[in-house]
Amino acid sequence: MTDEDERFLEAALAQARIGLAEGGVPIGAALVVDSGVLAVGRNRRVQQGSAIRHGETDCLENAGRLTAKTYARSTMYTTLSPCSMCTGAILLYKIPRVVIGENATFLGAEDLLRAHGVEIVVMESAECKQLMATFIAQSPQVWHEDIGED
Repeated sequence: MTDEDERFLEAALAQARIGLAEGGVPIGAALVVDSGVLAVGRNRRVQQGSAIRHGETDCLENAGRLTAKTYARSTMYTTLSPCSMCTGAILLYKIPRVVIGENATFLGAEDLLRAHGVEIVVMESAECKQLMATFIAQSPQVWHEDIGED
């Protein structure tokens, strides 16, 4: 964990806050390359009626087409542990490092990422946890839909 990790997680957190204000799931992401934010995204499943617009996939879409060399120098910052779909996207593009705001609310496929050599840093962010707790209390049905529970 570095001071840069705190700074770039803030870019993902800003997206999560916007998502919550829009009535969506407050999960944000930022793709950082060479110490600069290349793209940001947020979970837009509610806002766009989408099945696949999670924070990480929205971020990757917003980044547009990139070279393999660019992805190889990148870090994905996400406010919540990546689900299987987002993990698959991270592995597909060979993103070598993922910084996670928190994984207490939801533990995604971190073991799969590690098994493929991806460096994982969990920040244990109190704000990330609070955003999710607020959202789940306000919209449990949307949360359960998003994570596949009744």
